[in-house]
Amino acid sequence: MPVPILIVALLVLGGSIALARRSAFRLREDALRRLPVGRDGIIPGAHAIDLHVAGSAHAVLLLHGGGDTPQTLQYLAEYLHGNGYNVRAPLLPGHGRTVREFSHVAATAWMDAARTAHCDLTARNVWVGVIGLSMGGALAVRLAAADATIPALALLAPYLSMPRNISFAARFAALWGVAVPFVRALDPTARQSIHDPAEVRRSLAYGVFTPAALRALHTTVARAFEALPRVSSPTLMIQSREDNRIAPGDAEHAFERLGARDKQLIWITGAGHVITVDYGRDRVFELVADWLERHRGAAQRDRPA
Repeated sequence: MPVPILIVALLVLGGSIALARRSAFRLREDALRRLPVGRDGIIPGAHAIDLHVAGSAHAVLLLHGGGDTPQTLQYLAEYLHGNGYNVRAPLLPGHGRTVREFSHVAATAWMDAARTAHCDLTARNVWVGVIGLSMGGALAVRLAAADATIPALALLAPYLSMPRNISFAARFAALWGVAVPFVRALDPTARQSIHDPAEVRRSLAYGVFTPAALRALHTTVARAFEALPRVSSPTLMIQSREDNRIAPGDAEHAFERLGARDKQLIWITGAGHVITVDYGRDRVFELVADWLERHRGAAQRDRPA
């Protein structure tokens, strides 16, 4: 390549990178303005959920999705609490704070947080079910694959496979991440993950992903998909037909890989990906509560006198 052309190409490349970085930092600043943190460094409303019922020894662990917070599980937590369960929904590392902290997350930290919360609940209760939403569903799968004693598992729009283009971007995030440290949350269809406009306004999701978070999500999803055949806990999976992040075929494939003999896949309509806050969420809550109650009852019947 002639020297003048090479110089022009380098200048164009440098200008493109500079433009991409400016755009990335605008995304970060927009997120900081939209979601300011409180004195404790956490976005108001994004804190962990911890609800107790006096005298109850039955509990449920709720795990939220990537880039989101326990706020997406608040309605479900309150519903299950009203049904007599102690409920814990931890705020996963890097979430609910600032996107700067989302730049230093790792898949191991998310899994460790889920495992710690589960161990704490099992130490305090005789029965602990596990429910995961989106990426939280992947974490729940890994918990159940490692612990066959989990009596009931509910996977709500579990993120157990990645579109090919997002998977490709995740594998090479260490390269492009130097130039572009923040990207808009990847949405393969441009439809919103929440159809209810009131809940869109309430959302505390960053709306931004970082290279580190994308790599961690890719690792979490891959390990969960690999772990599916090792899950033996009774498993309920609920999926929306209009989910903008998970194709129906991918959901069915993940369900088929589940090792549990007692498993059920239920389809709903009218909601996007975040089915715990979207239209039709009451139906989701009823299905989850029925599943938990059925298997809580089975555990009580099987317990020796």
